[in-house]
Amino acid sequence: PGNCWAFKGHQGQVVIRLPARVHLTAITVQHITKDASPSGTIISAPRDIAVFVRLLGTSGGVDADREEETLLGMFTYNVEKDPMQTFPLKNMLLPRAFSHVKLLVKSNWGNPWYTCIYRVKVHGK
Repeated sequence: PGNCWAFKGHQGQVVIRLPARVHLTAITVQHITKDASPSGTIISAPRDIAVFVRLLGTSGGVDADREEETLLGMFTYNVEKDPMQTFPLKNMLLPRAFSHVKLLVKSNWGNPWYTCIYRVKVHGK
């Protein structure tokens, strides 16, 4: 407990560079349990999360190097369920492999000072 990646407030984001290009299928988020928490609460756990990938512009013109983000899924981490939760991503529209994935935490479970993420796993082929 306490050995997490913490960011200030209830919103934050992280971009994860993968060791290889991956056809993304799911993402797993993990937090500690209430029993493992010294305070008996896990209000610093992420709640509403969105997952994005970045696409380079393909217009060939002035915007050729512009990056666009594509949403692959929005989900809610439920503190009443298993501490390790896996969510399927909508990759059917993008049958491509990606080297970066962005995790955007839109809210947590009530902690106004910080949000903690203990583990993120990216699944794919």
